[in-house]
Amino acid sequence: MAVEELYRVEQLPVFQNRMFRSAEDARHCARGDIVLVRDLDSGLIHNQAFQPELMQYDADYQNEQAVSSVFRAHLDEVAAIIQTHFEDQTLIEVGCGKGYFLEHLLACGFAITGLDPTYEGDSPHVIKQYFTPQIGLSADGIVLRHVLEHVRDPVGFLRHIRDSNGGAGKIYIEVPCFDWICEHRAWFDIFYEHVNYFRASDFQRMFGTLHQAGHVFGGQYQFVVADLATLRAPQLQESDGFVFPADFLATVTRYAEMIKAGDTRQRAVIWGGASKGVIFALYMQRAGAGIDFVIDINPAKQGRYLAATGLKVSSPEQVLAQLEPGATIFVMNGNYLPEIRQTTRNQFNYLTVDHENL
Repeated sequence: MAVEELYRVEQLPVFQNRMFRSAEDARHCARGDIVLVRDLDSGLIHNQAFQPELMQYDADYQNEQAVSSVFRAHLDEVAAIIQTHFEDQTLIEVGCGKGYFLEHLLACGFAITGLDPTYEGDSPHVIKQYFTPQIGLSADGIVLRHVLEHVRDPVGFLRHIRDSNGGAGKIYIEVPCFDWICEHRAWFDIFYEHVNYFRASDFQRMFGTLHQAGHVFGGQYQFVVADLATLRAPQLQESDGFVFPADFLATVTRYAEMIKAGDTRQRAVIWGGASKGVIFALYMQRAGAGIDFVIDINPAKQGRYLAATGLKVSSPEQVLAQLEPGATIFVMNGNYLPEIRQTTRNQFNYLTVDHENL
């Protein structure tokens, strides 16, 4: 297989969303390397150094975002797209996780069954298994949200879903947008957990029929509604002149120098103890710029420690009282800025790391 190397980084945490009970355990978390390459036959981008045997999910994995009203509004937008294409049709959500979005669709009136062997609840609408022909289920539509980026062979996985669903049906796919990551130089959005990084053109090559394609969540996520029966092996086209940005890591030095120079009023604070915050804190640490506080509104993260750096996650109340008015808060996701401003009564300086370089 001929490939083009795009980006390389060593020793990132295998699970950026696993929360740890002690700083020592967090600092000694499992790590892996990333070597992003583009397959010159298919055009797909993946981590060539990915080791699937390292991926052992457990109860300490915490990626629930629905504690935020902003994210719940995003889910409403997704549900509306699904309503447009699957009204009065049966659905299967493959990889439903903890089941929050499945419950959201049930509340919207959808007839839906979820499948996920890691599901921890007791909903009769969820089967704690993988989606296979042996289960004997099929539906008019398949929902696949934030699963495909975790699968080593994404086209093979989609073939498996197609075949398990009788070779037909429509599918809603939602994944992070690599075009957005490149445009925003979002180095904090490249994780070991994500073996694949998709561009809009990838899905155009994967499917003969796309009923709709677009972006949600401020452009950070992309989606397609596709005809499963038209799934095909993608082939790179000469017209695809993708070039990975040479200045992708430029803001690492900029932010590190800000912190070391004391421009943050002697306190370096990041808001967002999830994926972006984990990677941001690690890169700052490697650049010699320490982070003092990590804020997250998710109670399941508070009092726990971030992978790799061992930084403790605190509630807003625990941190804000210790900050001077006008102190800089590094906001990990600009989508949440209005919510953060409201929570903090707009008394700080907010630097949204995914927009500042534009």
